Amino acid sequence: MTEHDTGERFGAGGRTLTVGNPGKELYPSGFTKRDLLRYLEGIAPVLLPHVRSRPASFKRFPDGTDGEGFFQKNAPRGTPDWVRTVVLPSPGSTKGRREVEYVVVDDLPTLLWAGGQAVLELHVPQWRVGPRGGVRRPDLLVFDLDPGAPATVVECCRVALELRRMLAEDGLRAWPKASGSKGLHLYVPVASATGARATRYARALAERLARQEPDLVVARMDRSLRGGRVFVDWNQNNPARTTVAPYSLRAGKEPVVAAPVSWEEVGACRSPQELRFPPEGVLARVGRDGDPMADAEDARQELPH
Repeated sequence: MTEHDTGERFGAGGRTLTVGNPGKELYPSGFTKRDLLRYLEGIAPVLLPHVRSRPASFKRFPDGTDGEGFFQKNAPRGTPDWVRTVVLPSPGSTKGRREVEYVVVDDLPTLLWAGGQAVLELHVPQWRVGPRGGVRRPDLLVFDLDPGAPATVVECCRVALELRRMLAEDGLRAWPKASGSKGLHLYVPVASATGARATRYARALAERLARQEPDLVVARMDRSLRGGRVFVDWNQNNPARTTVAPYSLRAGKEPVVAAPVSWEEVGACRSPQELRFPPEGVLARVGRDGDPMADAEDARQELPH
C-alpha cells in the first residue's frame, strides 16, 4: 500500500484500487477507513466463502457511525465494470422499483471496493445466484435470536443450546454466530429447500420452544412480548430477508464483528462481553483456530417432512 495525496492504493487480485480519504474515522473509537480495508484484507479468506454468489445489500456510513447510515441494494453509481452485479425482481419494493441491480461480492477486489465505499455491514440472503444470475433455492436455514431487555446474549445462548438439541433430534447440525449486536444467529445448511418450507419448519420449531419455555422464549413478532425473553425470529427464512454476513462489521460506537463462535463458547457464556469481538481479535482467532463455520459450506442437510 502506498500513500498518495488523492488516497491510498490497495492491490488485490491483479487490480489496484485507490481509496479516497483513508484516514477518515468511521467509528468514534478512532477506527478508520484504512483500518477497515486492512481488516477486510485479512479476513477475506474466511468471509468470502459465506457471501460468494449471494446478492449483497450494503449498509454504508460515509460520515462514520456518528453520521447518517443507509441501506443500499442497488449498485452505487460509478460501480466499476469489473464488479459482478445481478439484476433481480424486487416485489414489494418500498421505492417502487421492479428490479434491483445487486452487487455480488465474489472476490477480494470487490470486497475492498465495498470497504472503500464505507460499507460497514454486508447483508446477504439465504440463497445464491448461479453464474448467469438465476436464483437458486435457499441453502441455509437461519434463526435470529433477539433478546428483549433485560435479557441479553447470555439468555440467547440458553435458547441456542435448546434449539441445537431440537435440531439434532431431526438429524440437523447447527453453527452459531454472535450477531455483533445484541443477539445470536444459528445457521443450518440445508439441501435446496423452498423458502416456504424453510420458513414453515423454522416457525414450527420456534413455536414449539416457546410453548416449552414460555418465560424464556417468544415466537410472535409483537415487540411488546419480548421483555426479558428471547424472540426466535423464524421469518429470517423468508427469501426477501437478509442476514448480516459472517465476519461483517456492525455499525455502532465501536467496531464489533458478527463472528462465528464455537458451541463451547456458547455453553460457557456468562457475560455479553464474552461474545463481543473487535476486528483485531477476530483476525487473531481465525489465525489461531480457523473459521468455526468452515465446514458448514459443505454440509447440505435434508429438512424433515
